[in-house]
Amino acid sequence: MMSPQYPLKMNFKIISFGPQIYVRDASGKDVFFVHQKALKLKEDVVVYSDSSKTNELFRMKADRIIDFSARYSFSDSKNSMALGSVKREGMRSLFKSSYNIFDGETVTHHLKEDNPWIKFLDALLGEVPILGMFTGYFLNPTYTLYRSGAEAPTLHLKKLPAFLEGAFSIEKVGETSGENEEARLLLSLMMITLLERMRG
Repeated sequence: MMSPQYPLKMNFKIISFGPQIYVRDASGKDVFFVHQKALKLKEDVVVYSDSSKTNELFRMKADRIIDFSARYSFSDSKNSMALGSVKREGMRSLFKSSYNIFDGETVTHHLKEDNPWIKFLDALLGEVPILGMFTGYFLNPTYTLYRSGAEAPTLHLKKLPAFLEGAFSIEKVGETSGENEEARLLLSLMMITLLERMRG
């Protein structure tokens, strides 16, 4: 996988049979098309090079039936090589979203929500008639991905204002060590976006 031109923008329709994410680079070129299979007891997500779905690149699968603590593993579709996995960080994520990213059994990166109060306000105002429809315009969480043991960030994930669709951006603010690591981090962010998609 060649390093894409950042920032990346992810768009997906909230109302669809099986969520689909269009990932485009800074020039508007398709980078990935993500299709989450509907009606699956275990999450099964396929990543293609574009929306024609003729070139499958990666698979993302849960290790158990849909569960808060499920771990999502990534593999290269061409050779079935394992690329890593991502898992929500247990009870800590109830107030502030937090995820660990693994290479095998080693945690290489952490992703944390920057401001947990946005989640609280989103849940509160989302219950208000009419107003709840528009929280996606002004309650937009941001997340920062750090290398394990380091304070300097690698990637930023940001929810963008949108109505009747989800929109996120990915900005690269640090270095990655090779194509496999960059693929693992981007796949993690796409999976996290699917898990967090109903917020904002």
